[in-house]
Amino acid sequence: MKFFPTVLLGLLVFLAISSGLTKVLLMPQDVEFFVKYGFTNFLLILFGAVQVIGGLLLIFLKMRILGAAIVAVTFATSAVILILAGSVPATIATLVALGMLGWTIRHTLATK
Repeated sequence: MKFFPTVLLGLLVFLAISSGLTKVLLMPQDVEFFVKYGFTNFLLILFGAVQVIGGLLLIFLKMRILGAAIVAVTFATSAVILILAGSVPATIATLVALGMLGWTIRHTLATK
């Protein structure tokens, strides 16, 4: 059963870092989407950097809960924006990722 938490953690790290990097690198589709909701390039880079840092913190057991909380805040923010945009599939995917982050926090607390 140790396989599931490891795979889930790897997926969350990948999602957080890749999502953050697209913002840090100012990928055109992210800039175009987030500018509609008041994000400047600086804010988008900052938001992405926070996602990357949270994703990196997820890797380390002692920092996992903090990393998961940071990523959860950024994903929750994204979910609100996605809801405002009417993007149902992306909203559902983001909410699933939030659920996985919650499970990771619970699992980490339970195994300490």
